[in-house]
Amino acid sequence: MNWIFEPWPWYIAGPMIALIMFLLIMVGKNFGMSSNLRTLCTLCGADKKVDFFKFDWKAQRWNLIVVLGAIIGGYIGANFLSTDAVVAIHPDTITHLNTLGFESAGTTYMPTELFDMAAFTNPKSLVILIVGGFLVGFGARYAGGCTSGHAISGLSNLQLPSLIAVIGFFIGGLAMIHFIFPLIF
Repeated sequence: MNWIFEPWPWYIAGPMIALIMFLLIMVGKNFGMSSNLRTLCTLCGADKKVDFFKFDWKAQRWNLIVVLGAIIGGYIGANFLSTDAVVAIHPDTITHLNTLGFESAGTTYMPTELFDMAAFTNPKSLVILIVGGFLVGFGARYAGGCTSGHAISGLSNLQLPSLIAVIGFFIGGLAMIHFIFPLIF
């Protein structure tokens, strides 16, 4: 039973993802999380104000179940199937993050300096969260989907725009972490 509490190796998790993608392609569905925000906004009445939200949201109900499953699965995994909250990070990376002010580096999966409730009382953290959320939302809309939609579903369908988007995501991530992130912290 100890295997349940360990991360699954790539040769098990990868084929499971491929199987799900194969099944989605066979039934004509595309996987992606950002499209659920549009569905949720429509459910809340945004379609009465903005034409973008006027679409058949009932056709996307299945994808809302995916979101619910991700939330429930994440909760179960974090609270019942994890024996250790410490992430394996190279000691040099931990030292570098500590110099940037992340004292929790190497002790938690998500740095408490960014993801603790205290971040909402710190003006700098609040600005970072708001600007970052806006940029992610704008980027997902501009790119026609989120990272999971393009990297998993789009590449599975051999779509050139998804390949270009994924390359852009990686370049943007590298630029952020190497150039912009040190300026912020």
